[in-house]
Amino acid sequence: MAGNGAGSAKVQDAGELTPKGRATRDRIVAAAADLMFEQGAEGTSLQDVQQAARVSGSQLYHYFGDKASLVHAVIVWQGETVLGRQWPWLSRLDSLQGIRAWRDNVVSTMRRRECRGGCHIGSLASEMSDLDPAARSDLAAAFQRWIEAIRDGLQTMQDHGELRGDADVTRLACALMAAVEGGLLLAKAQRDVAPLEAALDTVIGHIASLKA
Repeated sequence: MAGNGAGSAKVQDAGELTPKGRATRDRIVAAAADLMFEQGAEGTSLQDVQQAARVSGSQLYHYFGDKASLVHAVIVWQGETVLGRQWPWLSRLDSLQGIRAWRDNVVSTMRRRECRGGCHIGSLASEMSDLDPAARSDLAAAFQRWIEAIRDGLQTMQDHGELRGDADVTRLACALMAAVEGGLLLAKAQRDVAPLEAALDTVIGHIASLKA
């Protein structure tokens, strides 16, 4: 990603900030995340973020030396936000009932949005993975944390004897993640949750077939 002439400015690490400074930085990141979700990272300028966050140019560059550092912060923020919103369901993926409840939440959320927007992490990944190696790495890490949360639930099922011992829980977690992301993309394109339901139900049906 192209940098900005102010890229030589010192970037404030979040851990060094005062409570007021952290609040300002968080407001900038949240505004940038909303804009990048709506119009893409490449289509969002630092001036757009400055106006949306209601900060001065000097404030923006105090926290982020260039656009690349802001994109990095947005990816981290989106990863934490998505997992945080999902956690009440992800933390209960230790049974088929829990997996189906998570599935229902994903589908109902997309239906409520009228199949608009899709996944905040997935949208950034579609746009940035081939453009910015550092962003791709950040996005891969965000997806990996999500996959690991799913895998932990499946591992608990296996440990409790609810899944066969030869079930590959890592592979199953990746398949569920792929079903979510692919299903959300098709649902967004077709304005219909049916592809999302089909993808998730197929993988969940396979998991059910592996019951011990």
